[in-house]
Amino acid sequence: SDEALYPEQVATGLCPRRTFDGRDIYVDASAIGDAEKAERIEAYWRPYHRRLAGAIARVRSEHGYALLWDAHSIPGVVPRLFDGSLPDLNIGTYDHRACDPTLAEAVFETARAGPFSTVMNGRFKGGYITRHYGDPQNRVHAVQLEIAQRAYMDESSRRFDKARADTLRATILAMLDSYMQSAARYAR
Repeated sequence: SDEALYPEQVATGLCPRRTFDGRDIYVDASAIGDAEKAERIEAYWRPYHRRLAGAIARVRSEHGYALLWDAHSIPGVVPRLFDGSLPDLNIGTYDHRACDPTLAEAVFETARAGPFSTVMNGRFKGGYITRHYGDPQNRVHAVQLEIAQRAYMDESSRRFDKARADTLRATILAMLDSYMQSAARYAR
């Protein structure tokens, strides 16, 4: 719908015309009008969300609950979107409306035990996927992880850093394991 997810924040939009740092994406942004947006929604957005909803329903039917993990990365400093610098790992559960607090705390505590700065429900509380699909009352739990790019690369040169990425990979695997183990105990 192109509305802002966060009050008093820049809305990045369904079909963004600018990068997070404000650079134009298209040579001619006027080409992304209502007809083009509608076409993209039908060709990409709706099929993606139908598949995602179907997968969640199948998993929930088979196991009695479903866990959704929505991960993204972003530069650690984006003045157009927020002041200051992001923590390395930004966990969002829509203030626990998208994920049972017990599961969310397990993920958060695991992340905090690692080498990365971590926050839960800070600047990023969870985007559309987390908010739309997370439904703890119906045993569907959703967590968003927004990763500051410096956790796996040198942001100024945009060079991948294998050592950082390996540490990040281990941390994320531990977070996922905590999420799954906590959910398995919760489901009993």
